[in-house]
Amino acid sequence: MAVTLADVARLAGVSPATVSRVINDSAKRVNEDLRERVLAAVRQLHYVPNAHAQNVARPRKSAVGVIVHDVSDPYFAEITRGLQRQAGAQDRLLVICNSYREPERELAYVGLLRAQQVHALILAGSGYHDDAFTERLNGELDAYQQAGGRVAVIGRHRLVGSAVLPANEDGAHELGLRILGLGHREIGVIAGPRYLTTTTDRLSGFRRAFDEAGVELPASRLVYCDFTRDGGAQATGALLDAEPGLTALITLNDSMAVGALATLRERGVRVPEDISVTGFDDMPIARDVTPALTTVRLPLVEMGERAMALALGDDTGPHSERAAAALVWRSSLTAPGSA
Repeated sequence: MAVTLADVARLAGVSPATVSRVINDSAKRVNEDLRERVLAAVRQLHYVPNAHAQNVARPRKSAVGVIVHDVSDPYFAEITRGLQRQAGAQDRLLVICNSYREPERELAYVGLLRAQQVHALILAGSGYHDDAFTERLNGELDAYQQAGGRVAVIGRHRLVGSAVLPANEDGAHELGLRILGLGHREIGVIAGPRYLTTTTDRLSGFRRAFDEAGVELPASRLVYCDFTRDGGAQATGALLDAEPGLTALITLNDSMAVGALATLRERGVRVPEDISVTGFDDMPIARDVTPALTTVRLPLVEMGERAMALALGDDTGPHSERAAAALVWRSSLTAPGSA
């Protein structure tokens, strides 16, 4: 038979209201002697508080709602690891929702999490090139903040709340200059979905590098696809068929680069002897593939930790933090014809 709050009260010799105040950490303070008696009774009876009752008595106290595009994606798995690490340090429960890059699903989750009265909301992942949706989402988030909730975002430029902004454009610019500096001119680019702002940011960095070097990026050498291994594999095949003379292949994330390497291997194209390949993000797999992947490192775990700290912090107003990008040179990139 389950132990009840009334059982704890009888053993401690206090009222049920006193037990409730101790367990729910009520603003109405209980003197230390009574508090210790209640906690001793809880331990002796192995009492587990009712989570729903606690939520009613102590709304928004313990849970943080997190919306990611897809937690099975290594990019978001690393960010989620950082979120969980920081949340665990502060005894917070995470409620994690996958939007699968569907804006309407994301908006619905915001409403559901608001209804659950979570303490804070964190949205991780690219924004969308959709002004109407962004306005609707901002309306929901602003109403949540006005009611006392906290909002933090990762990788979003135009949403209310505090933000951790990865240096996508700067990282792509640095990598682009390095590739061009090696002498590559026949370069293909595999981009993510057109509707994501992360795709635009990273492409902007590469285009800036190309412009500075006076090198053209023809439309025939740019392919858009999903930010996935299979997307990268299919896009690589299409590029090789359209542009067989490429000496370098830029992919806008590491998952697509893994797919690119698989297609090149199937076709007997050597990396980097015949073609160099680069990625972006520096996911754990980037160092383990063959050849090891040259990429741009983003501090993914740290980004999650920083976003959670912003969501749970005591700052009175939202603010933004930059997450720096760093080039990681490995064996998948070399000068054309030098391997």
